[in-house]
Amino acid sequence: MILTVTLNTALDVTYTVDALVPHSSHRVGEVTERPGGKGLNVARVLGALGHDCVVTGFAGGPTGDVLRSLLAPLPPRDALVPVAGNTRRTLAVTDRSTGDTTQLNEPGPQVSPAEWAAFLRTYEELTAGAEAVALCGSLPPGIHVGAYAELVRIARAAAVPVLLDTSGEPLRRGIAARPDLVKPNAEELARLTGSREPLRAARDARRRGAHSVIASLGPEGVLAVTPDGVWRAAPPAPVRGNPTGAGDSAVAGLLSALAEGLDWPQRLARAVALSTATVLAPTAGDFDAAAYAELLPRVTVEPHTPTP
Repeated sequence: MILTVTLNTALDVTYTVDALVPHSSHRVGEVTERPGGKGLNVARVLGALGHDCVVTGFAGGPTGDVLRSLLAPLPPRDALVPVAGNTRRTLAVTDRSTGDTTQLNEPGPQVSPAEWAAFLRTYEELTAGAEAVALCGSLPPGIHVGAYAELVRIARAAAVPVLLDTSGEPLRRGIAARPDLVKPNAEELARLTGSREPLRAARDARRRGAHSVIASLGPEGVLAVTPDGVWRAAPPAPVRGNPTGAGDSAVAGLLSALAEGLDWPQRLARAVALSTATVLAPTAGDFDAAAYAELLPRVTVEPHTPTP
């Protein structure tokens, strides 16, 4: 079983319009709702890949009820912890004329100390039976900034590999707890280390405590700095589409390949193929299965030699 943690779950609402024009009224052509938050997105992809997956985090209020009802028929098992506050919503507006998406994210519910303590009990129980753990996304109000560091330490004490995918101060604190893997994008890595050169920044992140660093470089693929070597992995060609959820699909690819005992080049190829297939999918956060199968053998994975 793979455990994904989404402390700040969301009900993802997507509007599709013919063209998004500021300061004007729009007729929405299509509305979709789905359970969201980074860890839930990861779990949905893991389920589609055939892996047993459990999701935990927080859900509450009327929005939380809708989220859990949408989650119920999906492969990931629901171990979300109830809170008194209302689960946040995220609103994405997709412009058909350009393919671009505008995102609006609510902050999330206030979590009390008692609710956090209840979550920790659930997390410890689930971690004991997990093959791997993914800690994903932002922190809701009320959760201390070192929360992910605490969760990393619990997973490490249980000898369970743990992946951290967050940003800002939670990432800085979490890396110091020595996660097995972190997956920042280039901007998050630059904010963490002060360097905009990806290899230098990834090596700096390893020195800060991360065992391995997978830096997402957007359409250019990923850079992996690990104890076993440094690799660049890239799709065969740039693609256009909706990148929402592409990073979460990459996390699912890394976790599923880890659980299957694949080596680093195979893990990176899967992560890049899934991420690219997510950009090509008609619905944000899903991946195009046919595109994934076609892309996987064509992803380029090469040892990375820095330019002098």
